[in-house]
Amino acid sequence: MLYIIGILVAYALGSIPCGLVLSRIFGYGDLRKIGSGNTGATNALRAGGLRLAILVWIFDMAKAVAAVLIGNWIGGAAFGAWCGFAAMVGHCFPVWLRFHGGKGVSCLFGILIAVNPILFVICGIEWLIVALGFGYSSLGAVVVFCLAPVLGFAISSGVGLAFLAMGLLCLYRHLENIGRLVGGTESKIVWRWKK
Repeated sequence: MLYIIGILVAYALGSIPCGLVLSRIFGYGDLRKIGSGNTGATNALRAGGLRLAILVWIFDMAKAVAAVLIGNWIGGAAFGAWCGFAAMVGHCFPVWLRFHGGKGVSCLFGILIAVNPILFVICGIEWLIVALGFGYSSLGAVVVFCLAPVLGFAISSGVGLAFLAMGLLCLYRHLENIGRLVGGTESKIVWRWKK
């Protein structure tokens, strides 16, 4: 029963629409009506610049960290990773927003830092190299989705399987981005501190 409660709490934490709340607090309106319509940090960058995107990223990471820590307390590292996955599902498909949320990248980084900070550093460096080198946030993220399960299996099979599920979910959420990357029509990152 405690495990079920842990998963439900993790989903509820993940489903908190931080991007939507923060964009409204700072006067940028409804993220669902801007750019891609997603409530994550990348769309927050389009709506309000780097300052808003960083805040959304931090809060989205924090809710994932909290979910993992709750899972760790209930059932250890592997269950903590699965609670992280539940938070990511909540972030991508929040019940409060008719199951239309973010794409899971910031949540994944929150899960990485909570599971093992070294994984966070490795994936963070990879994202920076790819995203800054090629100019596509989504390309850096796609590589992270493929790298995270490999790193997870280096810890344990349970953690690795959880990261595999996360990677597959994030790849699914990025299918349109992948199509645009292949077709050469994906938008490049525009770095503005404030819009």
